[in-house]
Amino acid sequence: MSTRLPGAKYKRVFDRGRSVKGRLLVAWRFSSPDADRQAGVVVSKKTFHDAVDRNRAKRLMREAYRLSVKEGSMPERTEWIFIARAAIGGKSCGDVMAEMRRLCARS
Repeated sequence: MSTRLPGAKYKRVFDRGRSVKGRLLVAWRFSSPDADRQAGVVVSKKTFHDAVDRNRAKRLMREAYRLSVKEGSMPERTEWIFIARAAIGGKSCGDVMAEMRRLCARS
């Protein structure tokens, strides 16, 4: 099973989920018994003008989520959407993982 959130489920997470704001990203969380452990990422053109920067932010968030799932710090039956903030530019994967753990604990 893929850990990527299909496009059709984004609306459900935004409509029924809760958001938690952090320094590097904003996390939307939706938990339900029929939810899979999946995540989607969003990076705005308004925040990151260059495609290279947008793609790097997406790669960072996907890799940080993958590693977090592997170590078991992401809860089961939860779908996530992570929205990059401008501060994520120039950060390492470890920084993004730590932020995801913090947001996961707060939500």
